[in-house]
Amino acid sequence: MEKKGFYFILPLLKNKFSLSLILFFVWIVFFDSNNLIERAVKLKQVHQLERDKIYYKKKITEDRAKLEELESNPENLEKFAREQYLMKKAGEDIFIIEK
Repeated sequence: MEKKGFYFILPLLKNKFSLSLILFFVWIVFFDSNNLIERAVKLKQVHQLERDKIYYKKKITEDRAKLEELESNPENLEKFAREQYLMKKAGEDIFIIEK
């Protein structure tokens, strides 16, 4: 007659070394202050923060280049003010065309 179900676990639970090993792994995975679940969540956060860091460094270099261009040429500054802030000269009318 063949045993079915989880009867193969019973001999492991009778052995004190295997029982302590099982309890150790359960403790590490769920109850420890540095458990594996929290560690995985924090690792995911670290990866997200590294991606954000790369994005913001790229954005900073782009903005510095744009700022340098605006400070070097007054015509570019006027063009930027007109496009971004809809500024106009006296007596002008602005028409906004959206695509």
